[in-house]
Amino acid sequence: MSTDQQRQLDAILRQGALDTGGDVQTLRAAFNALMAQVPVPADVQQNPVEIGGVAGVEVTIQGNAAEDVILYLHGGVYVIGTAASTVPLVGDLVRRTGARAITLEYRLGPEHPYPAAIDDARAAYEGLLAQGIAPGRIAFAGESAGGGLAVATLIASREAGTPLPSCGFLMSPYVDLTLSGETLAERQALDPVLTPEGLRVRVPDYVGGADASDPHISPIFGDLSGLPPLLIQVGSHEILLSDALRLAERAALSDVPVTLEVTPGVPHVFQGFAGLLDEAGAALDRASDFVTTQFAHSPTDVRQLSPTSQS
Repeated sequence: MSTDQQRQLDAILRQGALDTGGDVQTLRAAFNALMAQVPVPADVQQNPVEIGGVAGVEVTIQGNAAEDVILYLHGGVYVIGTAASTVPLVGDLVRRTGARAITLEYRLGPEHPYPAAIDDARAAYEGLLAQGIAPGRIAFAGESAGGGLAVATLIASREAGTPLPSCGFLMSPYVDLTLSGETLAERQALDPVLTPEGLRVRVPDYVGGADASDPHISPIFGDLSGLPPLLIQVGSHEILLSDALRLAERAALSDVPVTLEVTPGVPHVFQGFAGLLDEAGAALDRASDFVTTQFAHSPTDVRQLSPTSQS
């Protein structure tokens, strides 16, 4: 742990903080301009793809013929963010796991409120299965809203009888759009990225006329039984800390294999700062070990888990 690195990162984030409560188009432009400054390593290859009718970016490492697939869902309070903006972080994950990744361009609110995002995530996952990729060779991953969307997609897939992927890797998951978590207030002064008011303004953009406590919107209120192993990583200096804590508790009470890692002194989605923060690289190393272990232990034949094969 490096206190100096943590202080430096905190200062950088506070200086360049986005107003998530502002105009959507202005916010998107500012976020995209900010993320465009993050360099993509030379060995990271990115190619546009379409999976299940949903656009995305395939991220691979040059010279790596990967069979395993990470379906990645970006953050951005369901209103901002793009597949392209995730490529540096996803590239770090791909390099460590030896997998390839599809980072998804799911539809955003307010133009496309719930259930557009979860419909896109399900369609992309089912598109991978339709290509003959066994569910045990697929992992879900996501940060912030993307982490919540990953859990919601797992719940919806289980309810539909779709074979589930090997695991889910969730970074700072945003899983309670009712905003009832205690740390929204308790950690507000420590969080250099998100504010309770910024989240509150954006919730209606995604929820629309639905109920924010719907488990497909806020999976913290859902039945998690039967989900695959989960790894949840979160920083102690973020207002969504209680989302991660409650999700881990609910998963444990549902007999879901779950690992919760709370890293002291780090901000929201700290894994994206591996070049500045030792804790970020270490967290991605642990995540890689988790994902590759689940790939190794999962069935590789899609027919073993398909609903039709069990009838």
